[in-house]
Amino acid sequence: MTGHEHSHTYGPSGTGTVVLDLGGDTGALIIYTGRQLLGREIEVSRADRDGEPRTHSAVRERRVQDGTFHSAVYPDLPAGVYTVWWDSDTPVGSVTVAGGVVAEFALPTSVSTTTD
Repeated sequence: MTGHEHSHTYGPSGTGTVVLDLGGDTGALIIYTGRQLLGREIEVSRADRDGEPRTHSAVRERRVQDGTFHSAVYPDLPAGVYTVWWDSDTPVGSVTVAGGVVAEFALPTSVSTTTD
């Protein structure tokens, strides 16, 4: 990690502990990661609004009825296309958030920053 990334230590969240604010032009986003990113904050930004502040969420362990997974949850994003950032300079993809819907994105386990 470089730049502005940092980590936090949070306990696991259980089933039903995350409240999503869905409806109208508001959707939610879940970014799935591996356990190795536990505590890391992942930033997203509107793809069509360069220069606006990014939104971030910490990767937490999520305990559900069927097991455990790791993710960052963004419970109330305005509808639009979002860039997902690996670090302050490296985008890893984009995802469309629609009003009233939960969008999902699988973060890669690593990103190559070399150029040919």
